[in-house]
Amino acid sequence: MRVSTRGDYASRALLSLALHAEEQPTSVRDIAERTGLPQPYLEQILLALKGAGLVRSKRGVGGGYVLARPAEDITLGQIVSAVEGPIVAGDFGEPHQNGACDHEGQCVLLSLWAEVGEHMRRHLDSFTLADMVTRVAGGGQGRRAGARPAAAPVAPVG
Repeated sequence: MRVSTRGDYASRALLSLALHAEEQPTSVRDIAERTGLPQPYLEQILLALKGAGLVRSKRGVGGGYVLARPAEDITLGQIVSAVEGPIVAGDFGEPHQNGACDHEGQCVLLSLWAEVGEHMRRHLDSFTLADMVTRVAGGGQGRRAGARPAAAPVAPVG
């Protein structure tokens, strides 16, 4: 799976909203300025995120966008799938449907691709907006909040 610019921009926009969650609704212009994203494209992305129930909008003076749920309840997987569609390893079909198992080894591979897609979904769903806010606030840009640092290599003994 490859996350497109659309998925990245959606994630950046929602992270910006999460970082400023205590404030009033945020205008598209302000989100674009804070994130460096192009405003016209950001407007399209925010509409898709609104349709997926991840953000709410308020019209008029002081209007803008806010998270529709707490940052702890919004995952990276939900954000990506809201703007890109289902998270899958590929569009290969399902095992045992529409002749998908008619050729040698095909059924096994279809099952494996489905497992890979499920693994990707679970992994992306393991990161919440709150995790990302914690990383930004703590300067832990490179690893997940609560994750242990990698063990130092062990030198061979004589």
